[in-house]
Amino acid sequence: MEYGFFDDNAINLLKNCLLCPKECRANRIRGAKGICRTDAGLNIASICVHKGEEPVISGPEGICNIFFSGCNLHCSYCQNYEISGGSVNFCHGEDGETEHIGRESHQNSGLLFTDAIETIESMLKRGIKSVGFVSPSHMVVHVLALISELRSRGNNPITVYNTSGYDKTITIKNFEGLVDVYLPDFKYASPEIADRFSGAYDYPEVALAAIKEMYRQKGSTLITDGSGVAINGLVIRHLVLPDHAEESKKVLRLIAEEISTGVSISLMSQYYPTPQVAEHPSLGKTLTREEYEDVVMEMERLGFRNGWVQEMESSRSYRPDFSMKDPFNR
Repeated sequence: MEYGFFDDNAINLLKNCLLCPKECRANRIRGAKGICRTDAGLNIASICVHKGEEPVISGPEGICNIFFSGCNLHCSYCQNYEISGGSVNFCHGEDGETEHIGRESHQNSGLLFTDAIETIESMLKRGIKSVGFVSPSHMVVHVLALISELRSRGNNPITVYNTSGYDKTITIKNFEGLVDVYLPDFKYASPEIADRFSGAYDYPEVALAAIKEMYRQKGSTLITDGSGVAINGLVIRHLVLPDHAEESKKVLRLIAEEISTGVSISLMSQYYPTPQVAEHPSLGKTLTREEYEDVVMEMERLGFRNGWVQEMESSRSYRPDFSMKDPFNR
C-alpha cells in the first residue's frame, strides 16, 4: 500500500499503533485492524452536509461532516452501528453520487485522499463554514493530514473535533491551534457501566482528563460569529440512556465539580434501540419523558447556564442510514 498523504512520523505511529487509549500496538500499515477495526487507510464512511447537530455547530447551512468508520469504543448500543464496525467506506460527491472507496481501493490511497479533499472543498465552496471530524480518536493522524492539506490549498474552515471523549490527553494537546471547536461526548461517570456498555472500564478517567485539556484550551465561553455559528470553544454532549437517569446525573455532577457549570452542555434525548440491543432489558427500550426531564431538572439544579435540550421526538429524527447517499436525509 502507498500512503502518500502521510509523513514519516505518521507512518511510524501507525506501524505500532498507540494513538488511542487502548494502545493495541497493531501494525495498521501492514493491514492489521486493531481494536478500532481499521487499518491505516483513509477509512471514511461518509462525507456529507449534516444539519442535525446543535444549532451553533450546524449553522444555517449545515456542517461538512467526515464520518470515519471503525471506533476505539465498542458501545453495544452505538447509534452509528452501520459504520462503527468498519463497514464499506464511501463518500458523497457534489453531484450526490456515491463514490465507493472501500478497503479494496486502498492501494491508491494518495488518489483517495485527493478525492476526499476535493469533496470537502466542493462543500466549502457552497457556503459551508465548518468541517467536522466524527469518531476521530483512532484516526488522529488522518485528521491532521486532512487539516494540513486543506490549509495548504488556501481553505481555512472552522474545524470541529466530534469525539466519543475516549482520547489521549496528549492527542488533545497536539490539536491546540488546529481544532476550533471541541465536541466531545461524556458518556459515563461509573467505570462499571462504561465497561458493561462500551468495553472501556477506564472511560470516565480518560474522558475527564481529555475534556479537562479541551477546557484548558477553550474555557467556558463558546464564541460564535454573526450568523450564530460556533467558531471557537467547547460543547460537551451527553446522551441519556433508558433506565440510567441516575448515571446521567452523575456525569453532570462530575462536570460541575471537575470542570465548570459555565461550559455548554448538549443534553440529548435522541437515543433509540438499535437491532443489536433490541432484546436488552434496558437498552432495548426507548427513553421516557420522565427519565429525560429528571436529568434536565438535575442539570438546572446544578446551575448549568449554557447549552441545549432536545424534544423527545428527536429519537425519530436523528437515525442515520449509511447505505444512502445522504445518511441523514431519508
